[in-house]
Amino acid sequence: MPWEILFVFGLLIFAIISFIWERISADLTAMTVFGVLLFVSMLTNSELLPTLERTLGVFGNSAPLTIAGMFIVSAALERTGAIELITGYLRKLVRLRYRGFLFVMILGVAAVSAFVNNTPVVIVLMPVILSLSRELGVASSKLLIPLSYASIFGGTCTLLGTSTNLLASGILVDSGHAPIGMFELASVGLPILTVGTVYLVVFGNKLLPHRETLTSILTDEERKEFITEAFIRSGSDWHGRTAKESDLLKGRGIRLLEIVRHGIAVPGDPKEQKLRFGDRLVLACRPSGVAEAHSMKGITMQSELAEGLETIATDEGALVEGVVSPHASVSGMTLGEINFRQRFRMVVVAVHRKGTNQRERLSSLRLQPGDTLLMMGSTEAIDSLANSDDIIILDRPRVPARSLRMKMPIAIGVSAGIVTMATLNLVPIVAAVILGVAVILLTGCLKTKEAYSSVEWSILVIIFGMLALGQAMDSTGASLIIAGKMTGFVATFAPEHLQAVIMLALIYLLTSVFTEFLSNNAAVALMVPIALGIAATLGVDPRPFVVASCIAASASFATPIGYQTNTYVYGVGGYRFFDFTKVGLPLNLICFAVTVTVVPRVWDF
Repeated sequence: MPWEILFVFGLLIFAIISFIWERISADLTAMTVFGVLLFVSMLTNSELLPTLERTLGVFGNSAPLTIAGMFIVSAALERTGAIELITGYLRKLVRLRYRGFLFVMILGVAAVSAFVNNTPVVIVLMPVILSLSRELGVASSKLLIPLSYASIFGGTCTLLGTSTNLLASGILVDSGHAPIGMFELASVGLPILTVGTVYLVVFGNKLLPHRETLTSILTDEERKEFITEAFIRSGSDWHGRTAKESDLLKGRGIRLLEIVRHGIAVPGDPKEQKLRFGDRLVLACRPSGVAEAHSMKGITMQSELAEGLETIATDEGALVEGVVSPHASVSGMTLGEINFRQRFRMVVVAVHRKGTNQRERLSSLRLQPGDTLLMMGSTEAIDSLANSDDIIILDRPRVPARSLRMKMPIAIGVSAGIVTMATLNLVPIVAAVILGVAVILLTGCLKTKEAYSSVEWSILVIIFGMLALGQAMDSTGASLIIAGKMTGFVATFAPEHLQAVIMLALIYLLTSVFTEFLSNNAAVALMVPIALGIAATLGVDPRPFVVASCIAASASFATPIGYQTNTYVYGVGGYRFFDFTKVGLPLNLICFAVTVTVVPRVWDF
C-alpha cells in the first residue's frame, strides 16, 4: 500500500480521535488537517496527493459560500422579528392541553426551520417556550427537547434546511452529478417529520424528564436578596484578613459575591482572598442582613460614603438565567478576563455546562456558546443585558427595534425569493443567496458588521478542512479502499440484489454514529466521498447513498452534543446526558427505518 494512502488514513484517524476527545476545538482540528495536507503535498510533490492548487481549490466549492450567505439571511430574519411571528400563534394555543400544544409547536417550528438556520429559531423561541411552559403548568424540560428535535425535523425537508444538505449537494456537483433539488429531500423528510411528531406527542410526556432549571440549586434564602456594596474603610482591622476571618460572613443573611480592587474583580474564591483598604465588596443580603452589615465596624456601606466616591444604589437582587449566544464576543474568555461584574453590572452565581452545575472557581471558567449562566443583578442591569448580543436572557423574548420590524417584509421577501429561484432553477442557489445577502445589506436589514458576525466561521473552517481531507481520500484511492472493504464485507453474507440496500443502511448508521460525536458537517464531508466510492464499486447511482448520509447527519437525537440546538436546550432545560439518549435513541432508530424504507422507493440505485 503506497505511503500516501497510509498518510491519509493517519490524518483521518487523527481527525476522528481529536473530534471525539475535544482537547482542541473541532475547527482547529480541521485547520490542522488542512495545513498538514498542504505542507506534505508541497514537500513531497507526490503524484497521488492533491497538488497545492487542487487542495486550495476547495475554496472554490460553492457550498461553504452558500452556507455563509444563509447564516446572514437567517440573522436578518431573526433581527427583524420574522421568526417571532410564530410566537404569537403559540401563545394562543396555551389553552390546549400539553399534547395539543406540543403537536402544533413541532409542526410550526419545523416549518420555519425548513428555510431558516435552526439555531436562531431555537434561540429565539427558548424564552417563549419557558414562559408558555409555566402557563401550561408543565416543566420546561417537557418542551425544550421537542423544540430542538422539531427544528431538526424541518432541516431534513429542504436543501436550505441545514448546512449539511448544502455541503452534500456541493460535493455531488464537484463529482460531476446534479445538485440536490430544493424540495428533493422532502420525499423522506416529510415522513420523518410525521412519524417523529406522532412519537413525541404520544410518548413524549412519559419519556421526557421533569427537570428544574438552574435556579433550583439555590436555597430559599438565596432567592430573596438585596445587592449592595461596601468598602473596607481606612484603618479597618479587616485589612490583611480573609472574609472568613473577619466578622463579615458571621452575619446571618449576608453573602460575599465579589471583591473589586482598583476596578477589577479579584480572581478566585472571594471568601479566601485577603482584604485590603479600599476594596469594594459586592454583597447579597437578606433584608435583615442589610441592617446587620450597616452595623459592622470594618466596612462602610454605600449609603454612608462621603460625597465623590463611586456608588451604586441598593436594589432588590433579581435572579435571571441567560445563555451564551453562538456569536458572543465573550466566548472563550473567563469571567475575570471579561470583567463581567463591571461590564454587565451582574454577578454570575452559577454556570451550567454539559449536565453539571458549577459554582466554584467561576472566575477562571472559560465561557462557551450554550453555557447557561445564573446571574444576579438589579432590574436596570437585567434590562440592559437583554439588549446584549452576548447573553440571551431566558425569561424575556428579545423585541426588535421598531425600525427593524418595518424591514421584516424585506427579509421575508428575500428568503422567499431565494427559495423560488432555487426551486425553479432560474440561477444556481449560490447566486440567489449572494444576491439576497446584497439586498439585505443594502436595505439595512442588517449592518455589515452584524452580517459578518452572524456567520459561523468555525463551521466554515471545519467544512474546508474536511473537504480537503475528502479530496485527499479520493485522489489517493483511500475512499475506494474503504468502499471496497465495506462492499466486500456485505457481499460475504448478502445476495446481490440486496447489497445496495444493505450498503444504504450501513452508510446511514456510520454517518449517524459520526454525527453524534463529531460535527455533522464533518460527518457528511467524510462520508459522502465514501458513499460515492461505494456507488462506483457497486456500479449504481450514488444519489440514494448521499441522501441517506444527509438525513443521518441531521437526525441527531441521542446525545446533547451531536447537534448545536441540542446543546443549547441541554443547559437551559436542566437535562442530564442520558435524558437525550432515552428520548432520542428510539427516534434515531425510527428515522433509520423510515430512511431505509423510503429512499430506495424514491431514488433508484
